[in-house]
Amino acid sequence: MSVEASILTTEQWEQVSKLASTLDREQAIWVTGYLAGRNSLVPPTLPGATNGNGNGNGNGAAALAAAPAAVASRTATILYATDTGNSKELAGMLAAAVGAKGVETKVADLSDYKTRGLKDEQDVLLIAATHGEGEPPPAALDFFEFIEGKRAPKLEGVRFAVLALGDSTYEHYCQAGKILDARFEALGAERIADRVDCDVDYEDDADAWIATVADKLTPEAAPTAVAPTAVNGAAPAAPGAPSAYSKRNPFPAAILENVILTGRGSTKETRHLELSLEGSGLTYEPGDALGIVAENDPVVVESLLGTLGLSGDETVSLKAGDVSLREALTHTYEITASTPRFLTQWAELSGSKNLLALSEGSAKARTDFLELHHPIDFARKFPVRGVTAEQLLAGLRPLQPRLYSIASSLAAAPDEAHLTVSTVQYRLYLRERIGVASGYLGKRTDEDTVPVYISENDHFRLPADDQKIIMVGAGTGVAPYRAFLQEREARDASGESWLFFGERHFRSDFLYQVEWQDWLKNGTLNRFDVAFSRDRTPRTYVQDKIRKQGADVYGWLEEGAVFYVCGDANAMAPDVHATLRDIVSEQRGVDAEAAEEYLAELKREHRYKLDVY
Repeated sequence: MSVEASILTTEQWEQVSKLASTLDREQAIWVTGYLAGRNSLVPPTLPGATNGNGNGNGNGAAALAAAPAAVASRTATILYATDTGNSKELAGMLAAAVGAKGVETKVADLSDYKTRGLKDEQDVLLIAATHGEGEPPPAALDFFEFIEGKRAPKLEGVRFAVLALGDSTYEHYCQAGKILDARFEALGAERIADRVDCDVDYEDDADAWIATVADKLTPEAAPTAVAPTAVNGAAPAAPGAPSAYSKRNPFPAAILENVILTGRGSTKETRHLELSLEGSGLTYEPGDALGIVAENDPVVVESLLGTLGLSGDETVSLKAGDVSLREALTHTYEITASTPRFLTQWAELSGSKNLLALSEGSAKARTDFLELHHPIDFARKFPVRGVTAEQLLAGLRPLQPRLYSIASSLAAAPDEAHLTVSTVQYRLYLRERIGVASGYLGKRTDEDTVPVYISENDHFRLPADDQKIIMVGAGTGVAPYRAFLQEREARDASGESWLFFGERHFRSDFLYQVEWQDWLKNGTLNRFDVAFSRDRTPRTYVQDKIRKQGADVYGWLEEGAVFYVCGDANAMAPDVHATLRDIVSEQRGVDAEAAEEYLAELKREHRYKLDVY
C-alpha cells in the first residue's frame, strides 16, 4: 500500500493530486505552510496563495510532496522592515519556504521586535526596504538606531542573511539593507548567504534568495514542515481564504465614477475615483493602499519609437511570450524614468564621453541627471543610429504599479475602493510631461476597468474606537482620513477626531469640503483646522495651524491620542515634525533632545504614524 493510500482516502488523494498539479512554486509553498499550521495559529505575515498569473508550472506537486519527517534543530527568526508591504509579503514567503524545509520559524516586523532578545537568536533572516533617500522605513527607525548604537550586543554564534529592497534611481540604493548587513557582520554574526540587493523589479532576485536561504537552512535529516509563529507576543491569527487577485494577478476593477474635485481656477487637477471590487474577494482596512497597474501613454510610446526610428511592430520576447515592441513599451517597461543601468547602456551605445563620465562618477551627480532625463531625452540628446528593440529594452526596467491611499471604508462603501488622485503634470525641456498612473487614471471612463490589488499598510491603522486621533494631511494626503472618518462613523466610535488639512486655495482646492462639514455636524469629526497657503501673505501651512493650537495638541497627546501624518515626505512631514518637537519642548519645559525622545516614545507606542511619499 502506498504512503498516500494509507493516510488519505481515495477521494482525498484525488483532490490533493488535482490541486497539486495546478500549483506553481509560490502557491505550493503557501499551501504547504498552511497545511503544516492548520491545527495551530500562524501569523498574519503568511501571504496569499497566488502568484498572480493563474498558471501552474509543474512544480506544485513536487513542493507539496517535499513534506517530510523530522524536527528542526535550529530556529530561524525572520525580521522585516516594510514601507509599502513588499518586505512583509516576502517575509511570509520566506517563512513558508523555510518552514516547508522543516525549520521552525518566527516572524516579526522590526517595529515590534524586542531587541533584548537579539543576542539569543540562532538564525536571523532580514528583509529591509529603503525609504526615501537611503533611510529605513519610519516604523523601523528604533531598531536601526539600536543596531548601529553602543547597546548593540555581540552576535557570535548568530547566523544571518539580508535581502535589501530599494530603487536604483535613488542615490543611496538599498541602503537600509546594506546597513543591517554591515552591522550584523561587524557584531560577529556568521553569514548564511550573501546579501542580495533588489531593484523595484525584485521578484526574481527575491525568489532566488529565498530558495538559497531555505536550502542552506535545511536540516540534515529529512525535514518536517513547520508552521511559522509570531514573536514578542504578537497576536497571531489563522489565515483567511485568500483572494485570487494580487499584485501579480490584479483584479479588473470597473470605474464607477471619475470626477474632478478641484474647481475652476485651480492650479492643479485632483480627481475622485470610485472603483468596484465586486466579485474580487479583495478586502482592505482604512489606511491601506490600492495598487494601480497602469500603462504608458500611447502618445509617449509613439514619440519614443519615432525618435529612435523604430516601427513598434518589431517582435520581442518576454517572459509571458512574444509581443510587439509597441505592446512591450505600453504595458511592460518603464519609459518615463531612467535608471543607472539605462545610463550605462546608453553611454556604451552612443559613445558619449559625458554619459560615460556620469555613469562612472558620483552617485549624486548620476541621480540628479537621471531625475531630469527620461529615456526619450537620452535618445534626443545622445542619438544612436540603428538601435535595435532588444538594445532598447535591455536598459529599461519593468513598469511598476503605483500605490494610492484608499479614501473609503468598506463599512461605508461595500465592494468599492475610492481614490483621491492629483494628476502629475510638468514641463521638461519645453515639452509637457504627465505622470504614468495619474495620467492613465485621468483618462479612464465608466466604460473602462483598471487592474488593481490591495497593498496593506499595517503601520497606518485606526486605534481603538474610544481613542483620540489627530490627522494631518495636505492635498491628496487627506485621502486616508476620509476612510478613517467613514469607518468611525459606521462604528459609532466615541474617540474624538481632529483634522488639520492644507491646500492652495479655499475656493478651488477644498477637497471633500461638504463631507468634512457633515462630519463636524454629526460629531464624527470634532475639530477641523484648515490652511490655504496661497490665499494670504505670509503663506500659512498645516504646521502653522498646529503650532497655533500647540497647547491643545499636546493635551490630546497626553490623553493618549494617535498622531497621523500623510503626504509629502520632503517638506510637509519634516516641517510638521519640527513643529511638534517645538510644541513638546515648550509644553514640557524641556530641550529639543528631550522633546525628540518624547516623540520617539510615541512612535514606539504606535501613536505617531507616518504615511509619506
